[in-house]
Amino acid sequence: MKKVTVFCGSSPGNDPLLMESAYQLGQQLADRRIDLIYGGAKVGLMGAVADGALSNGGRVVGVLPDFLRTKEIAHEGLTELIQVESMHQRKLKMHELSDGVIALPGGYGTLEEYFEMLTWGQLGLHKKPMGLLNINGFYNGLLMLADTMVSSGLLKPENRKMMLVAETIDSLLEQMLTYEPPLVGKWMTPQKV
Repeated sequence: MKKVTVFCGSSPGNDPLLMESAYQLGQQLADRRIDLIYGGAKVGLMGAVADGALSNGGRVVGVLPDFLRTKEIAHEGLTELIQVESMHQRKLKMHELSDGVIALPGGYGTLEEYFEMLTWGQLGLHKKPMGLLNINGFYNGLLMLADTMVSSGLLKPENRKMMLVAETIDSLLEQMLTYEPPLVGKWMTPQKV
Protein backbone atom coordinates (compact mmCIF):
# COMPACT_ATOMS: atom_id res chain seq x y z
CA MET A 1 0.00 0.00 0.00
CA LYS A 2 1.82 3.06 -1.25
CA LYS A 3 -1.01 5.64 -1.48
CA VAL A 4 -4.06 6.02 0.76
CA THR A 5 -7.09 8.21 0.22
CA VAL A 6 -8.43 9.76 3.42
CA PHE A 7 -12.01 11.04 3.58
CA CYS A 8 -12.86 13.23 6.56
CA GLY A 9 -14.66 16.32 7.73
CA SER A 10 -13.86 19.83 6.59
CA SER A 11 -14.88 20.92 10.11
CA PRO A 12 -12.78 20.33 13.23
CA GLY A 13 -15.66 18.88 15.25
CA ASN A 14 -16.07 19.60 18.95
CA ASP A 15 -13.86 16.80 20.30
CA PRO A 16 -10.17 17.85 20.29
CA LEU A 17 -9.19 14.18 19.87
CA LEU A 18 -10.55 14.29 16.30
CA MET A 19 -8.07 16.94 15.15
CA GLU A 20 -5.27 15.28 17.10
CA SER A 21 -6.02 11.88 15.55
CA ALA A 22 -6.25 13.32 12.04
CA TYR A 23 -2.83 14.95 12.49
CA GLN A 24 -1.37 11.69 13.88
CA LEU A 25 -2.78 9.71 10.95
CA GLY A 26 -0.99 12.04 8.55
CA GLN A 27 2.24 11.65 10.54
CA GLN A 28 1.99 7.86 10.58
CA LEU A 29 1.28 7.64 6.87
CA ALA A 30 4.40 9.73 6.24
CA ASP A 31 6.42 7.56 8.66
CA ARG A 32 5.39 4.50 6.66
CA ARG A 33 6.16 6.28 3.35
CA ILE A 34 2.53 6.07 2.31
CA ASP A 35 1.39 9.02 0.19
CA LEU A 36 -1.72 10.83 1.40
CA ILE A 37 -4.45 11.50 -1.16
CA TYR A 38 -7.19 13.73 0.22
CA GLY A 39 -9.66 16.48 -0.63
CA GLY A 40 -7.14 19.35 -0.84
CA ALA A 41 -8.52 21.68 1.85
CA LYS A 42 -6.64 23.46 4.62
CA VAL A 43 -9.59 23.46 7.04
CA GLY A 44 -10.92 21.04 9.66
CA LEU A 45 -9.84 17.42 9.86
CA MET A 46 -8.78 17.62 6.21
CA GLY A 47 -6.21 20.29 6.98
CA ALA A 48 -5.00 18.43 10.07
CA VAL A 49 -4.32 15.14 8.25
CA ALA A 50 -2.44 17.00 5.51
CA ASP A 51 -0.42 19.04 8.02
CA GLY A 52 0.48 15.88 9.94
CA ALA A 53 1.84 14.19 6.82
CA LEU A 54 3.68 17.30 5.67
CA SER A 55 5.24 17.77 9.13
CA ASN A 56 6.95 14.37 8.70
CA GLY A 57 8.10 14.96 5.15
CA GLY A 58 5.24 13.00 3.59
CA ARG A 59 3.94 13.37 0.06
CA VAL A 60 0.46 14.90 0.05
CA VAL A 61 -1.77 15.14 -3.02
CA GLY A 62 -4.97 17.16 -2.78
CA VAL A 63 -7.85 16.80 -5.22
CA LEU A 64 -10.11 19.84 -5.17
CA PRO A 65 -13.06 20.88 -7.33
CA ASP A 66 -12.70 24.33 -8.89
CA PHE A 67 -15.72 25.75 -7.07
CA LEU A 68 -14.14 24.98 -3.68
CA ARG A 69 -10.83 26.59 -4.60
CA THR A 70 -12.64 29.86 -5.20
CA LYS A 71 -13.84 29.72 -1.58
CA GLU A 72 -10.16 30.00 -0.54
CA ILE A 73 -10.01 26.69 1.33
CA ALA A 74 -7.24 25.14 -0.80
CA HIS A 75 -4.16 24.06 1.15
CA GLU A 76 -1.22 25.95 -0.34
CA GLY A 77 1.57 23.77 1.08
CA LEU A 78 0.80 20.47 -0.64
CA THR A 79 3.16 18.38 -2.73
CA GLU A 80 0.58 18.53 -5.50
CA LEU A 81 -2.91 20.01 -5.88
CA ILE A 82 -5.05 18.54 -8.65
CA GLN A 83 -8.04 20.61 -9.69
CA VAL A 84 -11.13 18.93 -11.12
CA GLU A 85 -14.50 20.21 -12.28
CA SER A 86 -16.91 18.33 -10.01
CA MET A 87 -17.27 16.36 -6.79
CA HIS A 88 -17.76 13.17 -8.82
CA GLN A 89 -14.50 13.77 -10.72
CA ARG A 90 -12.79 14.38 -7.37
CA LYS A 91 -13.90 10.99 -6.04
CA LEU A 92 -12.92 9.20 -9.23
CA LYS A 93 -9.46 10.84 -9.27
CA MET A 94 -8.90 9.97 -5.61
CA HIS A 95 -9.88 6.38 -6.38
CA GLU A 96 -7.50 6.23 -9.35
CA LEU A 97 -4.59 7.56 -7.27
CA SER A 98 -4.94 5.31 -4.20
CA ASP A 99 -4.33 1.76 -3.03
CA GLY A 100 -6.66 1.99 -0.02
CA VAL A 101 -9.17 4.25 1.73
CA ILE A 102 -9.57 5.49 5.29
CA ALA A 103 -12.55 7.42 6.60
CA LEU A 104 -12.02 9.58 9.65
CA PRO A 105 -15.08 11.12 11.30
CA GLY A 106 -17.03 13.50 9.10
CA GLY A 107 -20.49 14.43 7.90
CA TYR A 108 -22.61 13.58 4.88
CA GLY A 109 -19.80 14.12 2.38
CA THR A 110 -17.42 11.78 4.18
CA LEU A 111 -20.02 9.02 4.35
CA GLU A 112 -21.07 9.50 0.73
CA GLU A 113 -17.47 9.30 -0.50
CA TYR A 114 -16.62 6.28 1.64
CA PHE A 115 -19.78 4.37 0.81
CA GLU A 116 -19.52 4.95 -2.91
CA MET A 117 -16.00 3.48 -2.94
CA LEU A 118 -17.12 0.68 -0.62
CA THR A 119 -19.95 -0.09 -3.05
CA TRP A 120 -17.48 -0.14 -5.95
CA GLY A 121 -15.51 -2.76 -4.02
CA GLN A 122 -18.66 -4.78 -3.32
CA LEU A 123 -19.40 -4.74 -7.06
CA GLY A 124 -15.91 -6.05 -7.79
CA LEU A 125 -14.65 -2.83 -9.40
CA HIS A 126 -11.64 -2.69 -7.06
CA LYS A 127 -10.02 -4.75 -4.29
CA LYS A 128 -8.75 -1.94 -2.06
CA PRO A 129 -8.95 -2.11 1.73
CA MET A 130 -11.60 0.24 3.12
CA GLY A 131 -10.91 1.42 6.68
CA LEU A 132 -12.92 3.31 9.29
CA LEU A 133 -10.95 4.98 12.09
CA ASN A 134 -13.50 4.73 14.88
CA ILE A 135 -12.25 7.54 17.13
CA ASN A 136 -14.10 7.58 20.47
CA GLY A 137 -16.75 5.26 19.03
CA PHE A 138 -17.74 7.79 16.36
CA TYR A 139 -18.83 5.05 13.94
CA ASN A 140 -20.52 2.72 16.46
CA GLY A 141 -24.02 3.62 15.25
CA LEU A 142 -23.03 3.06 11.64
CA LEU A 143 -21.54 -0.34 12.48
CA MET A 144 -24.75 -1.32 14.24
CA LEU A 145 -26.69 -0.32 11.11
CA ALA A 146 -24.39 -2.46 8.94
CA ASP A 147 -24.98 -5.41 11.29
CA THR A 148 -28.74 -4.82 11.00
CA MET A 149 -28.39 -4.90 7.20
CA VAL A 150 -26.75 -8.33 7.51
CA SER A 151 -29.33 -9.70 9.97
CA SER A 152 -32.11 -8.39 7.69
CA GLY A 153 -30.67 -10.25 4.71
CA LEU A 154 -29.83 -7.06 2.81
CA LEU A 155 -26.05 -7.29 3.06
CA LYS A 156 -23.88 -10.38 2.77
CA PRO A 157 -21.63 -11.06 5.78
CA GLU A 158 -18.55 -11.17 3.52
CA ASN A 159 -19.41 -7.69 2.22
CA ARG A 160 -19.91 -6.42 5.79
CA LYS A 161 -16.36 -7.60 6.52
CA MET A 162 -15.08 -5.23 3.81
CA MET A 163 -15.49 -2.41 6.36
CA LEU A 164 -12.21 -2.62 8.29
CA VAL A 165 -12.63 -0.92 11.66
CA ALA A 166 -10.22 0.02 14.43
CA GLU A 167 -9.94 2.58 17.20
CA THR A 168 -6.19 3.03 16.71
CA ILE A 169 -4.23 4.05 13.64
CA ASP A 170 -1.69 1.22 13.94
CA SER A 171 -4.39 -1.42 14.20
CA LEU A 172 -6.29 -0.03 11.21
CA LEU A 173 -3.18 0.19 9.02
CA GLU A 174 -2.21 -3.39 9.93
CA GLN A 175 -5.70 -4.63 8.97
CA MET A 176 -5.44 -2.76 5.69
CA LEU A 177 -2.00 -4.16 4.89
CA THR A 178 -3.22 -7.75 5.41
CA TYR A 179 -6.66 -7.29 3.79
CA GLU A 180 -8.01 -10.12 1.63
CA PRO A 181 -10.95 -8.97 -0.51
CA PRO A 182 -14.00 -11.21 -0.96
CA LEU A 183 -13.42 -13.78 -3.68
CA VAL A 184 -16.74 -13.03 -5.33
CA GLY A 185 -18.12 -9.58 -6.02
CA LYS A 186 -21.80 -8.83 -5.72
CA TRP A 187 -22.81 -9.68 -9.23
CA MET A 188 -21.04 -7.44 -11.62
CA THR A 189 -17.66 -7.22 -13.30
CA PRO A 190 -15.90 -4.10 -14.56
CA GLN A 191 -16.82 -5.15 -18.10
CA LYS A 192 -20.55 -5.10 -17.24
CA VAL A 193 -20.58 -1.58 -15.81
